[in-house]
Amino acid sequence: MSAAGRLRRFLAARAAIDARALAAFRIGLGSVLLLDLLLRLRNVRSFYTDYGVLPRETLYREFPGFASVSIHALSGGLALQLALFAVAAALAVCLLVGYHSRLAAFLSLVLLVSLQARNPVVLNAGDSLLRRLLLWSVLLPLGRAWSVDAARTSESRTLGPLASIATAGLLVQVVAVYAVNAALKLQGDAWLSGTAVRYVFSLDQFLRPLGELLAGFPALLTAADYAWVALLLASPLLLLTTGRVRGAVAALLSLGHLGMLATMTLGVFPLVTVTALLVFQPPLVWDRLPDPQPRFDRLAARLPELPRPQTPWALVRRGTRVVAALLLCFVLVWNAAAVGVVQTPENAPVQPSERSWDMFAPEPLSTDGWYIAPAFTTTGENVDAWNGGTVSYAKPPDVSKTYPSARWRKYLATVALFDGRSLAGEFAGYLCREWNATHDSKLARVSVVFVAQPTRLDRPEPTENRTLANRTCGR
Repeated sequence: MSAAGRLRRFLAARAAIDARALAAFRIGLGSVLLLDLLLRLRNVRSFYTDYGVLPRETLYREFPGFASVSIHALSGGLALQLALFAVAAALAVCLLVGYHSRLAAFLSLVLLVSLQARNPVVLNAGDSLLRRLLLWSVLLPLGRAWSVDAARTSESRTLGPLASIATAGLLVQVVAVYAVNAALKLQGDAWLSGTAVRYVFSLDQFLRPLGELLAGFPALLTAADYAWVALLLASPLLLLTTGRVRGAVAALLSLGHLGMLATMTLGVFPLVTVTALLVFQPPLVWDRLPDPQPRFDRLAARLPELPRPQTPWALVRRGTRVVAALLLCFVLVWNAAAVGVVQTPENAPVQPSERSWDMFAPEPLSTDGWYIAPAFTTTGENVDAWNGGTVSYAKPPDVSKTYPSARWRKYLATVALFDGRSLAGEFAGYLCREWNATHDSKLARVSVVFVAQPTRLDRPEPTENRTLANRTCGR
């Protein structure tokens, strides 16, 4: 075989994804989308209507680019949001079972972009990665195995590796998350000195009970620091190797994310990454699993067959390759920019969290904190409009419980960092509306205060009260 032929064979082997791995990836995506919708549904009125923390007027003023692409922003009422949530959930189920997989992936992507754009203040790196995974999914044969689509295809059900520009793009996209994060961590001091995980586990706002327990074992956290950095540095092996080595690296990274899920409140981010890592598992893993296709065959007999347009598949395949190649180039350039190899325009219309995969890098957060909302009712009573009860600036027994969810924590962190005062002012206005709608007493005025507590590890940690907004209710 010629050198060119050996090179093509080498690259094809490393760009390949087993059809069953793609099926597991599809099932994972559908499941994560459903869970994400369910978690967001708890605060649909607070985050996605004009009653909530980001009315459309403020959205259009502060984030015009996002507002322009959001179907959810067409109405400020609750009814449209619930309808769109229901449609998105139905599409996620279609993706999960592989019912018109590519169409379900495309429409899920459209609604996910719309939902995320309706309130960009609550987004994190997991949302960005989920959106990108869906984008690549549109270009991939997700229904080749373990699906309703597979039950209805006239093609042979021969399972095995699939290699294309799109599969290569998906693999590169996932590895870029780890490679960029590793490069950014190496630019700081905390991760190399073994103190970074100790700093992370000193942030009470993130910790679950198991995380609070582990925070008392600094030696264990130091070991976890070095182990995670080593795994991040080893992440390029996901592209450079195949078979057992690739599968082992992916499994170890997945275990790390499951550890994060067990110890910290990070929303769906750990589950998104675990889903992404499924595509690196080799055929030998899937060979050991029972074939679930008969269940999808039975489901296919119960579902209606939608009419399929007469499509010039040769043209579609060429178009898919072109789009995949362009996206792959974009992934490479964008992530090179994240570590300073190339420059991107300063006015690029993206959130700071979109510019790089900088989770706890180059240094972890060094300030913990909690929020209070001192308020006076029309009868002169002094209350905390956020936490309830009387106003206290003392550290709560459980800081994490002062944040109703990971998205609330992300929102409030963005409020504290936002250059202007409109977000904090809108939050204060929301507190007025929420209190007055749920209490007999009415608020006359309210303030938003962030109690910051810098992390000092083994030293005393003083607090600082930062007033972010003052607002008169009823205006």
